Amino acid sequence: MSEPLSRQQLPLTGLRVVEFTHMVMGPTCGMVLADMGAEVIKVEPIDGDRTRHLLGAGSGFFPMFNRNKKSIAIDLRHPAGLEVARKLAASADVVAENFKPGTMGKYGLDYVSLRQVNERLIYVSHKGFLPGPYEHRTALDEVVQMMGGLAYMTGRPGDPLRAGTSVNDIMGGMFGAIGALGALIQRGITGRGQEVQSALFENNVFLVGQHMLQYAITGQAAAPMPERISAWGLYDVFTVKDGEQIFLAAVSDAQWVTFCDALGFADLKADPLLTTNNDRVRARATLLADLRTRLAGYGAAELTAIFERHGLPFAPIRKPEELYDDPHLLATGGLADVRLPDGARAGQTAKAALCPITMDGHRLGVRLQPPMLGEHTAGLLAGLGYDAAAIEALQAQAAVA
Repeated sequence: MSEPLSRQQLPLTGLRVVEFTHMVMGPTCGMVLADMGAEVIKVEPIDGDRTRHLLGAGSGFFPMFNRNKKSIAIDLRHPAGLEVARKLAASADVVAENFKPGTMGKYGLDYVSLRQVNERLIYVSHKGFLPGPYEHRTALDEVVQMMGGLAYMTGRPGDPLRAGTSVNDIMGGMFGAIGALGALIQRGITGRGQEVQSALFENNVFLVGQHMLQYAITGQAAAPMPERISAWGLYDVFTVKDGEQIFLAAVSDAQWVTFCDALGFADLKADPLLTTNNDRVRARATLLADLRTRLAGYGAAELTAIFERHGLPFAPIRKPEELYDDPHLLATGGLADVRLPDGARAGQTAKAALCPITMDGHRLGVRLQPPMLGEHTAGLLAGLGYDAAAIEALQAQAAVA
């Protein structure tokens, strides 16, 4: 297991990021930069980010996407609170936001306003749509999945289905962070900052771009995933002994031969109609029906052992909660304890997934727990030059909390 990098070794140490974000997209951008060492300051309203109190599928949002950050609670509608926010933004290398178009401008916290104070500022806007005919629309992950072809591709014919996680929100935040990193490199060359924009809809289109090109090349529209024309003959989920399920694949001719040898299917190996992958794709319907019968008597664990021993692709079908016991994640430090800051389990800890990268052979760990609301307000105000009396006055006015 690799140990997390120390703060001195992290690549963005010394960088200040101020984020005016909520939900998932903007916070993901800030989390990526925070995990790489940046000081990320989360500006929250006086009553806190709404994701602190969501139920059901939203209950994991805040602790997942807000580790390694500091929290300051500011009322932007209060003149004194807005002054604090502007001072904080002026101290930043990067400002990130994901509010509706025009919202930040209303407070003088948009890029045009802030760059007049700091021409080195990098400003990352996360929106539903990049500027254009749709930019006025309110977007959600599910909205862009529906209009962007992803829900169509995921569901059954006539039954569009959103992907099972916030794919566009998370990836949109990641692309915002990628843009910020590119802008930081350019700033090191030119000395000037810039605005970076990332958007849910365009992210979704990028995700389905391979299917768009499939149509352009073949002239055949991509079918939804359950009905798709697979690129490989053996590439599917099989229900085996005791009703267990396992995904099995052979994505090359060499893997097909290995598969046949490993399971004693000499007749399939010798069949001239199954020699190449494209042959197997053309025969896929009858081939899979045959394989389902042949594999039905095997247990999932038995197939796992065979496929792992022979280097063939396979995967057990897991539920998210089962990943807490995954031996690879446990052995490699892919999960880390975070403090739950809100709700019925506030103060307790839970395992959270770390960023899926290593740097210099090490995972990017948890330096700061997901913050309590306003946990760092006083310290950050002091850093901006407010003395104890001024801080007390701001709190008394409910300009900050």
